[in-house]
Amino acid sequence: MNHRRVLRVRRTMTAVALAAGLAVTAGCGGGGDGGDGDGKEPQSSAKADGSGGGSDGGRSGAPADGEPLAEVRGGEDITLTITSARRESGGFVTISGKVTNGGGKAWVAPGWEGNESEVALRNKLSVAGAKLVDKKGKKRYLVLRDTEGRCLCTSFGQPVLAGKSKTWYAQFPAPPEGNDEVEFQIADMPPAGVTISEGE
Repeated sequence: MNHRRVLRVRRTMTAVALAAGLAVTAGCGGGGDGGDGDGKEPQSSAKADGSGGGSDGGRSGAPADGEPLAEVRGGEDITLTITSARRESGGFVTISGKVTNGGGKAWVAPGWEGNESEVALRNKLSVAGAKLVDKKGKKRYLVLRDTEGRCLCTSFGQPVLAGKSKTWYAQFPAPPEGNDEVEFQIADMPPAGVTISEGE
């Protein structure tokens, strides 16, 4: 009897430890290749980094071979990479990836916070100005924001130093089911076409 009770307590402690570990992992920002990890993580989803397996009809948030879903290069030798595009429960889509500064000076994300005065003021050095274009439905979706005008997206916090990368994410209202071919657009970067996959 005591042996069974000990085993039950051990199992409970293991489950609690695993849950705590997952919560910490979901709540901590990843800095990316050379980043300092000060980007905010998704407030509504712990899956924005494309982690987690599962069967979704042969598609996943990130390719199995580690190749990005899309990569575009803009002025100042900035490369935007998309590694995950997932439809989440709750009616939103999480797009995530990294931005790499290949230039010779610090980059301050000019125009990436958007030109809406309310959004731009509260979201400096962020991806708040990103848009998701549903090509089939011919609609454009803006980054979700909270009641105080802060975006549900990454704020880099500081300029991205030359030769460094930082991870980012942005959450948008989800296009209707079946409208999975979208374009991610931000500032003067070329549009990045991706296919939304189903989250778990």
